[in-house]
Amino acid sequence: MDSMILGRYIPGDSIIHRLDPRSKLLGMILLIVISFWANNPLTNVILFTVSGIFILLSKIPLTFFIKGLQSMFFLIAFTTIFQLFFITGGDVLYEIGFIKITTYGLEQAGIIFCRFVLIIIFSTLLTLTTMPLSLATAVESLLGPLKRFKVPVHEIGLMLSMSLRFVPTLMDDTIRIMNAQKARGVDFGEGNIVQKVKAMIPILIPLFATSLKRADSLATAMEARGYQGGHGRSQYRQLSWMRKDSVALVLVGILGLVLFLLKS
Repeated sequence: MDSMILGRYIPGDSIIHRLDPRSKLLGMILLIVISFWANNPLTNVILFTVSGIFILLSKIPLTFFIKGLQSMFFLIAFTTIFQLFFITGGDVLYEIGFIKITTYGLEQAGIIFCRFVLIIIFSTLLTLTTMPLSLATAVESLLGPLKRFKVPVHEIGLMLSMSLRFVPTLMDDTIRIMNAQKARGVDFGEGNIVQKVKAMIPILIPLFATSLKRADSLATAMEARGYQGGHGRSQYRQLSWMRKDSVALVLVGILGLVLFLLKS
């Protein structure tokens, strides 16, 4: 649970930290789209190099990213193995029964693996260098034009900020409940899959009850303070778009153009 990075923010004064949350959010979306153009060794090397530069500029230790990637290990491994064993095409390198490892399958597995890692790095970099409330404000600001179509933009931003705010709290509650259950003799690692799933019920029920109680207390507190939604409401954190934000997006656009020209 300590490797969980969603919703966590590392304070800092790096150039990545000082960028406007809107530019970082738009840049992350563009980088994720660009990562789908990286379908050969050269383009992947370029993207990983750029990712390394971003990590250095953020001044966040690489070990923190590695620990954060561990939470997504099984998803990455499952997708990569699926591509490796069940994608046909090219020369057959190894065959056993209905499972074939081909050159094309090996190539696609490598591309999918790199794509997953890059997407996780980009999204992790965004959450680690941006405060959850600032990120929610950025989402609300970018979705502002949708207010003309009666889209509840403020409510969407509020839900996002609360979700990111309470993810670490839910992780701490989960650890506390698991320790309490282990003290009562519950073993979460024994038995088959069905028994392991049943062993999770003593965790989910108190966690769900705690979450409902916290949500009710938060709603009562907001109502007592006269919360009336986003209409006429001022913002404590004012977003300021500067030249460096435009330069950052232009550089990401140039990177996308280069990868588009180099893709297979």
